[in-house]
Amino acid sequence: MIDFLLDNLLLLPFLFPAYLVLEWVEAHAGDALEQKLGRVSQWGPFFGAAAGVVPQCGFSAAAASLYAGGVITAGTLVAVFLSTSDELVPILLSKQIPVPFLAKIVGLKILFAVFAGFAVNAFLYCIGRRGPSPHVGELCEHSRCSCEKRKGLLVPALIHTTEIFVFLLVISGILELILHFCGGEEVLKGCILNRPFVGELLGGLVGLIPNCAVSAACAELYVEKGMSAGALVASSLTGAGVGLLVLFRTHRHLLQNLGILAAVYGFGVVFGYLGGLFL
Repeated sequence: MIDFLLDNLLLLPFLFPAYLVLEWVEAHAGDALEQKLGRVSQWGPFFGAAAGVVPQCGFSAAAASLYAGGVITAGTLVAVFLSTSDELVPILLSKQIPVPFLAKIVGLKILFAVFAGFAVNAFLYCIGRRGPSPHVGELCEHSRCSCEKRKGLLVPALIHTTEIFVFLLVISGILELILHFCGGEEVLKGCILNRPFVGELLGGLVGLIPNCAVSAACAELYVEKGMSAGALVASSLTGAGVGLLVLFRTHRHLLQNLGILAAVYGFGVVFGYLGGLFL
């Protein structure tokens, strides 16, 4: 229980600054700001992949909120999601996995995330979606928080942070109970995650479960030879932590959310196959 609460509390240092940025963008919205965001977004996948690789899912949650407010592109968000490793690397380190092997995993995750991010942005550009367009007001409409009635940046940012924190606490608690009573790692052991091709497909699905315990279980399974290297990479790439939960809670466009989910899973599985060849 203590670990569960700490995992959620560690999200606050990421969520609150993200909502401060969103409130600042709302206060300074205009053509000049959109042009600046457009120029920065060209390199967004680089920054997103670098930020996401830090072993904590807070960046994915913050990135989902920034995307919902129209500050970053879908490609940058996908890059963050794919590079997020949650607790995988620390767990593997604790199991005395060779550092060169871990460096390969981290390097491949960054490389794959950058490629996927630029690919998504290029696709969106081709269909006419040409850069971020701030729409922070939609966050308030979606949550019905009436932030527009309050002056300043701090209070609205605190309101949004609290709302998302409580939401994640409830959903994460439910998932924690489900995993606990369903057997958790024992169930994963029966998922044939060490089989070629099938392992990557299932590993990608397992990674989508928004819970830190899943990444820890995958690391344990790999050490015990219950998961192939390709399946490990696939689950690591799709394991965006609570980022997907925040995306579906804050972004009102369901089809876009499903498109991002499909992109994360598709890239995760394909790159899982490729990653398994290099490890």
